Amino acid sequence: MANVNPNALDPRTRLLLEAPIVPTLLRLAAPNVLIMLAQSCAGLIETFFVGKLGTDALAGMALVFPVVMLMQTVSAGAFGGAMASTIARALGSGRRRDADTLVLHSLAIAVGMGLLFMVAVLAGGRGLFNLMGARGGALKAALIYADLVFGGAVLVWVFNSLAAVIRGTGNMALPAIVTCVGTLALIPLSPLLIFGWGRMPPLGIAGGAVALLAYYLLGSVALAAYLCSSNSLLRPSFASIRFRWTLFRDILRLGLVGAISAAATNLTIGITTALVAGFGTAAIAGYGTASRLEYLLIPLVFGLGSPLVAIVGTSMGAGLHERALRATWIGAAIAITMTETIGLLATAFPSAWLMLFNHDPAMVAAGTQYLHAVGPLYGFFGLGLILYFASQGAGRLLWPALGNVVRLAVAAVGGWLALRWGGGLLQVFIAQGVALVIYGLINASAVAGGAWFGPIGWPRPTSILLHRVRLNYATQDTKVA
Repeated sequence: MANVNPNALDPRTRLLLEAPIVPTLLRLAAPNVLIMLAQSCAGLIETFFVGKLGTDALAGMALVFPVVMLMQTVSAGAFGGAMASTIARALGSGRRRDADTLVLHSLAIAVGMGLLFMVAVLAGGRGLFNLMGARGGALKAALIYADLVFGGAVLVWVFNSLAAVIRGTGNMALPAIVTCVGTLALIPLSPLLIFGWGRMPPLGIAGGAVALLAYYLLGSVALAAYLCSSNSLLRPSFASIRFRWTLFRDILRLGLVGAISAAATNLTIGITTALVAGFGTAAIAGYGTASRLEYLLIPLVFGLGSPLVAIVGTSMGAGLHERALRATWIGAAIAITMTETIGLLATAFPSAWLMLFNHDPAMVAAGTQYLHAVGPLYGFFGLGLILYFASQGAGRLLWPALGNVVRLAVAAVGGWLALRWGGGLLQVFIAQGVALVIYGLINASAVAGGAWFGPIGWPRPTSILLHRVRLNYATQDTKVA
């Protein structure tokens, strides 16, 4: 290991650097996939019960959902991944004190970003939902739900940041346990608040939002208690904290670039929702419900990507470039298999998913068109997304961000042109599918072309790529000497 004494590292850090990749990745991913499935189920539980309130309520939630997922993906994926990556690289290079200090820097960023999201949505939500085509009962439901959820945005950010710093140490189990317990609590809590019981009045769609915020509050308390315990690898301390711009910069540099990528993903869904709005409320509900399956893929790949961030980040910090790349391509193969399987099942049996939430024939028809057009291409989405997480671990996010921006452009412009040239819903959804293919191929070409180590070249096998990297390093050392 480069510049690191292995004996000075914690056994949990050495595991990331020395253990066989496949069993280590799968063992760490298993609880993390569970946590992400549980977190997705939290949203699906809400959707299931809100769907019982009618099509307007379901459409209102569909309008808010891209904005909620933007906050989730930015807090858990972009900034959360940046926090985990920064801590993993600090531990991999033996900078234990920096790793401890990064915990409180992460929390400071979480509070600031949570307040930013809260102000932005409370002030601009009505205008945004109007632009997305919301009218009447759907707009009313969207505003009620959004005002409550984003009023508690800081709770969402703190929860995801605490979970991220714990995952950065290689501990995937604790966040999984906290999330699963919270999700189980939502099963009785959501319908209780939405529909009421006994003397408790029904809160309607607002009840789902209140239940979700309770989940994030109690989960944050549990994660913070672990970090303050003797079982935690990290030892954050308010008594000795001195905020340092260099540590903020390490997180913000990755987090802000990752946020561009996350924003592009959610803008793609939001713009497509606006294009679909011209076909009516049922079409919005159908597309929103069907595209939730894509949002389900994000946390599934995130569950695999979080340990990959830890392995790649720790390996890069220790100078083990070959191990980092091998872990990346193994993770990519798993992600493609997982997402493509789900996509093909959704293509074959679209009603099995859509009718979980509503039986409106127009809603089911619109959602079916989306799944038939995009479902078979979900493997490319899995490829692009897992390489985003690997690149996050390596501290190199430029190309994944560009890939997502290109995806946004293709989906938005392609969908707009489809309508302008007389196309319908199917043509709008085909544009989204093409955008997923381009996204996956750009990210794969960037990693295979050496974007982690300098200027990108033609994609090549790992052995040839690393040989080129070693030659570059040798040339730089010669110039310095």
